[in-house]
Amino acid sequence: MTNRTSDVLVLGGGVIGLACAYYLLEAGRSVTVLEQDRVGGAASHGNCGTLTPSHAAPLAMPGTLATALRWLLRPDAPLRIAPRADPALLRWLLGFAAHCNWRDALLATAAKAPLLQRSRLLIEEIVRKEALDCEFTASGTLNVYRDPRAFAEARAVHERLAPYAPAIEVLDEAATLAREPALKAGIAGALFHPGDAQLRPDSYVAELARVVRAKGGVIEERTRIDSIRREGRRIDAVRTAQGDFSGREIVFALGAWSPQFARPLGLRVPIQPGKGYSITYTRPARCPRIALTLKEPSVCVTAWDSGYRLGSTMEFAGYDTRLNRVRLDALRRGAAQFLHEPEGPAVVEEWYGWRPMTPDDLPVLGRVEGIDNLLMATGHGMLGVTMSAGTGLLVSELVCGRTPSIDCAPFAAARFK
Repeated sequence: MTNRTSDVLVLGGGVIGLACAYYLLEAGRSVTVLEQDRVGGAASHGNCGTLTPSHAAPLAMPGTLATALRWLLRPDAPLRIAPRADPALLRWLLGFAAHCNWRDALLATAAKAPLLQRSRLLIEEIVRKEALDCEFTASGTLNVYRDPRAFAEARAVHERLAPYAPAIEVLDEAATLAREPALKAGIAGALFHPGDAQLRPDSYVAELARVVRAKGGVIEERTRIDSIRREGRRIDAVRTAQGDFSGREIVFALGAWSPQFARPLGLRVPIQPGKGYSITYTRPARCPRIALTLKEPSVCVTAWDSGYRLGSTMEFAGYDTRLNRVRLDALRRGAAQFLHEPEGPAVVEEWYGWRPMTPDDLPVLGRVEGIDNLLMATGHGMLGVTMSAGTGLLVSELVCGRTPSIDCAPFAAARFK
């Protein structure tokens, strides 16, 4: 089998890899994307599709450890860590714990906020320019609280992060119910994020793939990477069962599978697969008008003309391929606490996906020291869809030798040495 060469070879056909391919093609490069299954079939497929510059604060925050420890005693809590002997997970957890302080939280927020805000605007620009059929709406998101103390704490955190975070509206119960009649009474209040948006993520990824192909990009689906061959300071070839592929530049967008391919290259990329769940339904009669995060149970609720989805939770169980019924039932119970009609008439899909979680909740993005033709674009955690266009633009700028429009230094792989 022959070696196929492109200007740029993108490893991974999820939302990040396809966004990179889009901007590289726009910059005039030839691009090939390798995807082990079908494009967008992993974490890009069944998430809730919210575009949230409001989520600039990292998961590693002061107080997170105490909350996590309480949750570990409940099998249906928003966080689960499956008991097992896993040194990599233990190192990851220790690293995460070390970042649960205000200094690191402020630094992470300051780093993520520009990427999130720029990417949110770029996604809307792509949707309009390329006429993407993905049910995009710029309707904001609503974080809803039933516990008055949790609501007060959330307002206090926002005030501390205000220099980096987009503006919000603080709503009392009456204003919250007026804004979203699908909610039950008994709400302490809500934070409305007017700069957020939503789309149907599986449609967005399918449309990105359509546009990439239309612009001349090649997408090789069901092409599993066997190994990545390094020769000195360059990636020489990517070996697959379908033959070898190479590129003048290689973009590493392998998401939750990053560690197993980074390690043989001499790179430390401490990513853990954070398993998220969702249930997709046909639309209920009393359907939310705004994407919601029901804060105490950590349930995200998104509605489109084509359907309705409950999602979220975080499970660290390695690459476990089972649907955990306890996790799915927790989504239903959490939604039932807040919504008049928490479920749709028919279940369309029950789903899980592995999010690529880093211990500091920042992506791994930029050129790699010691490997001249390798760029990282992975580790986007729970915000891969939101960060997709911004990441794609930055990768294209780096490949083309332009000054990046956003500082990539906080995202460098070298921070994990």
